[in-house]
Amino acid sequence: MTSPTHAPVPERTHQDVIFSVHGLSHAYGTHRVLERVDVEINAGEFMCIVGPSGVGKSTLLQCLSGLRKPTTGELVFQGTAIDGPPEGMAVVFQDYSRSLMPWLDVRANVTLPLRSAGVSRTERAERAQAALDEVGLSGFEHHYPWQLSGGMQQRVAIARALAFRPALIVMDEPFASVDAQTRADLEDLTLQVRKHLGITFLLVTHDIDEAVYLSDRVLVLNQKPAVVVDVIDVPLDRDRDQITTKSRPEFAEARSRVYELIRGHQA
Repeated sequence: MTSPTHAPVPERTHQDVIFSVHGLSHAYGTHRVLERVDVEINAGEFMCIVGPSGVGKSTLLQCLSGLRKPTTGELVFQGTAIDGPPEGMAVVFQDYSRSLMPWLDVRANVTLPLRSAGVSRTERAERAQAALDEVGLSGFEHHYPWQLSGGMQQRVAIARALAFRPALIVMDEPFASVDAQTRADLEDLTLQVRKHLGITFLLVTHDIDEAVYLSDRVLVLNQKPAVVVDVIDVPLDRDRDQITTKSRPEFAEARSRVYELIRGHQA
């Protein structure tokens, strides 16, 4: 890696809360989706949100990222109450084909939100190059999205988030649309970025193995309306790989616990 967009940050323990959520509930008319969600996210950690299909994971993520106003609840990000998308937070969506502008090359796609933020041309170029280096896309600056594979396109979307220099990156099923090998590569890339730059990650996924592999803690939603049934600590070192980590008994135990909670067996 070269030219990081942040200074490297050492591993943190659970002491620095970057994002706190208290009493978050949401309803669509009379249909209650989320009920009194409480969670604290620590600076530098990786948290995944899992739950049964249709339980309200994406709705929760939209509320947490300020894209949807919850019916009730208090959200505090970096010490400030939020009621819309806050500064210091970036979002990466599942559908990279829609999030990238096909008429713009890779560098222009990465710098697009920086232009709206009033960042100077020189600094935009510097941030874009550092972010592209970070995700392994140096040399592809002048390619267009349609010239790239799906995994490379999602790397562009991640680079765009990194160029914004956020404290927290929120990801909604970001690897669901790629093949299994590319998904594994993107998971490892994300962990590498977190380790190198110290960014906090919050990711929604349907994949239990992915949640355990990536996370320091896994937040499990269940019931209707959805509540937080548990937040599970993952007892694994932060240095992980797809083979060794997933063969460890701690991984299997955490995976089984998450699966039990999703199935509703809350022993």
